[in-house]
Amino acid sequence: MAAEDWTTSLAIRAAWLSFIGRRTQGEIAEILGVSAAKVHRLIAQAQREGLIKFFVEMRPIDCIELESKLCELLGLKNCFIAPDLSYQGNRDAFGATASFAGQFLHGLLSNGSVSCMGVGMGRTLTATVEAMPKLQRSDLAIVSITGSLTRRLSANPYDVVQPLQAATGGEGFYLPVPYLAETVEEKEMFHAQRSVQDLIGRAEQADLFVIGIGSVSAEGHLLQRKLVTKQEADELAASDACTDMMGRFYDRNGDEVDVSLNDKAVGLHPEKARGSRVVAVVGGADKAEATLGAVRTGVITDLIMDEVLARDLLVLAQSKELAEVAK
Repeated sequence: MAAEDWTTSLAIRAAWLSFIGRRTQGEIAEILGVSAAKVHRLIAQAQREGLIKFFVEMRPIDCIELESKLCELLGLKNCFIAPDLSYQGNRDAFGATASFAGQFLHGLLSNGSVSCMGVGMGRTLTATVEAMPKLQRSDLAIVSITGSLTRRLSANPYDVVQPLQAATGGEGFYLPVPYLAETVEEKEMFHAQRSVQDLIGRAEQADLFVIGIGSVSAEGHLLQRKLVTKQEADELAASDACTDMMGRFYDRNGDEVDVSLNDKAVGLHPEKARGSRVVAVVGGADKAEATLGAVRTGVITDLIMDEVLARDLLVLAQSKELAEVAK
């Protein structure tokens, strides 16, 4: 065994003794025959390499009460809120949301009821998979429901099929096309390919969909990563679009807006997922309007987010409801 592998193995054993066996560093040092300082370094290595996952059972009562309000107000089957971890103005939306979502997803996949899983992309989903404990599901099919490439045909860093495949031992199916085509003609060319047709057909049969929710604001990933042109960005800004869900754009009421980008999305249309279990995982600042628009489509059944976003979403949803009553 290489020295590097041996050190990693020792770090794993030290982590087991510490977090599961609840041994002190002095006791671990005696068991492993190393110094206490070495034990400290081994445990730090295990944490640094992501070998230790932390999960807290249950959530604060005010989060649970907020979940109930949002389920009733937005017609969700389930809503899960990760507690706010902010400190001195520094917000950690991705860490809290991903930690809970990773545990939740692990539970859904562990019981064997899901044989085919359709997955979207995004920063929050990427963090979720990184936080999810590994499991063995060699029978699981993991299918991309949006294009796995950028418009430059390079790999998309937020595609989660490969990391999910590594985390579960399942079989991954990539959609080898851009998230958004350059033109409608290019989209039709992609859809004419038998391999793309087969993959979209497989995605339609998924037992579970796990998606992200994107913002169309100037800070959103579509504009930051130049997945749309300036002309397309201007068109979005001039419309009522507030959210990007699976490559389609919707307004705050959940209605698909009239923009050219909706004709260029190559992946599975959200309507094809309607009626199935659709879990949306969302984190990050200024996502309340985008989340409301996505939920209002009626496609999403389960919503996982952080506490700050949840409170912003509740205020926005209540203000919209009051405005409708006043009409």
